[in-house]
Amino acid sequence: MGYEWLALASASLWAVAALISVKPARHLGAFAYSRWRMFLVSLMLGTMSLLTGGWQTLTASALPLLAISGLVGIFVGDTALFACMNRLGPRRSALLFSCHALFSALLGLWLFNEQLTGWRLLGAMLVFAGVMLAILFGRRSSSNEWEQIRGNLALGIGLGLTAALCQSVGAIIAKPVMMSGEVDAVSASGIRMGSALLAHCVLRLGRLPLAMPLKPVNRQILAMIATNGFLAMGLGMTLILMALRQGEVGMVAILSSTTPVLLLPLLWWHSGERPSVAAWAGALIATLGTALVLGFSTH
Repeated sequence: MGYEWLALASASLWAVAALISVKPARHLGAFAYSRWRMFLVSLMLGTMSLLTGGWQTLTASALPLLAISGLVGIFVGDTALFACMNRLGPRRSALLFSCHALFSALLGLWLFNEQLTGWRLLGAMLVFAGVMLAILFGRRSSSNEWEQIRGNLALGIGLGLTAALCQSVGAIIAKPVMMSGEVDAVSASGIRMGSALLAHCVLRLGRLPLAMPLKPVNRQILAMIATNGFLAMGLGMTLILMALRQGEVGMVAILSSTTPVLLLPLLWWHSGERPSVAAWAGALIATLGTALVLGFSTH
């Protein structure tokens, strides 16, 4: 499977996981939710790595980079994303998080001399424009509970952009390790997740007010966290690392940023409110852009 399809598969998994995460994230709070999710996913990835022997591919030089990538991209990035979602809802947080594509493209051009030219450049621009259009006009009204703004709007926007930037930087840090082709993607995801979990546990042991759960966890919440973690982190992030092994940072980020477009029909199904014509137009534009990227890929 080409890296383009891996990135798109990740986007689809993240769209489904985003809907699952709303209830438990608001139940526990951003820090407690992230901590529980990282704990469960670390168990999943660690078990898989042991069963497949993938841990043997980890090298002493790769571990620090993967750990730092996890601290930036998962510990800071994911926690900021869920804090943003608790304030602005899944649609607006997805809009802000999709800016990681732009950040990654610029960082890829700067650090790795990556190039987007011809039809692929046009396709990438259409994907990004379609995502923006689809999310900005994704709703006709704000009557749905997921559309309500809770707390300070500027703080929510800042958290969303922070999450996007951290996702980009985390991917940049991990790319040299994955480019070698020697490190198992599942094991690499496990190291990134473990380092983020360790940081969260330090905050929890220090009884930082933000790290304390808003409400106690229960079986239903735990099951939702496990499902979300398996889809988004266990499968989604592993596919992203596999895509980074084969493809350019900017292109992987742009294709994976189609999550907000994929969220539109899911939100329609959940709320019963049909998205606006502009939202569907954005989805079609993003789809056309994706087709150009896939059709003219040199990989």
